[in-house]
Amino acid sequence: MSAVVAIPIIFFAILIGIAVFLYYFPLGLWIRTIAAGVPLSIFSLIRMRLIGIPPGLIVANLVRAQKAGLPLTVNQMQSHFLAGGNVDKVVLAMIAAQRAQIPLEWQRAAAIDLAGRDVLEALQTSVNPKVIETPTFQGVAQNGIQLNVKARITVRSNLDRYVGGAGEPTIVARVGEGVVSAVGAAVDHKEVLEYPDRISKAVLTKGLDAGTAFEIVSIDIADVDVGKNIGAELQTSQAEADRRIAQAKAAERQYAALAAEQEMKAETQRMRAKVVEAEAQIPQALAEAFRSGNLGVMDYYRLNNIKADTDMRSSIGTGVSAETPSPQGPTLPPPTQSSQ
Repeated sequence: MSAVVAIPIIFFAILIGIAVFLYYFPLGLWIRTIAAGVPLSIFSLIRMRLIGIPPGLIVANLVRAQKAGLPLTVNQMQSHFLAGGNVDKVVLAMIAAQRAQIPLEWQRAAAIDLAGRDVLEALQTSVNPKVIETPTFQGVAQNGIQLNVKARITVRSNLDRYVGGAGEPTIVARVGEGVVSAVGAAVDHKEVLEYPDRISKAVLTKGLDAGTAFEIVSIDIADVDVGKNIGAELQTSQAEADRRIAQAKAAERQYAALAAEQEMKAETQRMRAKVVEAEAQIPQALAEAFRSGNLGVMDYYRLNNIKADTDMRSSIGTGVSAETPSPQGPTLPPPTQSSQ
């Protein structure tokens, strides 16, 4: 019974051993290198497996590069893989550059790939220029009319500046700045509508692709629309602001006049109160004069006669009946004692 159980175990152990042997000794890849004429020994394949490099990836790209006539070495591909690069894209980019007769070295292609950029896409953009659709830029001409401008930017990759160069957002921002400046330099918005190519020519002369990873091939104005009348809106806003300021100043003057009027009314009330207070003291003064002997009965009657004569003359002058008592002046009380 133990011999029956041991036979399958030995069989599976042999299979596992064969699988481990073939994993570390890739005979199939070695035969492929021999068939492709690639000078790569079995020990090199074993060393790749031991240090964690997939030998199939290196062999496939090495065969691909040799058939394309590229002088690439195994050490270059291994170093790039260990650095975290994409060996497939770099080799394909090198082959495409050779076919397009674009000078591209392995070091530059590997640097572009390690910088996080797609080297194959960069090469394709260098061969076939890319068109960038810009958002709508809003500029205002000198006559106050707003123009909405959309442009198409045709760019080509500059492999010499692809590492460390600015990307597409910088190109779009610079073109937008140039478009706004060109529209603002126009005296009349009709000039821009009639000759939109002036914008592209003015923008191209500024060298907006300096320091970027692209080379601007052309800038084409796709659409120009008339927007708002910014000048009229600004004038209207200024007029409204002036009107509010004038209203505020007028209200300030009005409130100041009302305050002065209220103050004058209060002062008048105070003066009237003093007059009433003074008039209230006249009877007391007359009585005191009678008691002290400084005013006699005859003096009192003569004073009343003078007052009545004065009231009569005033009523004649104003057309009022003499019998109407005058509201002016206090009524003199009758004497309390005779004059001696």
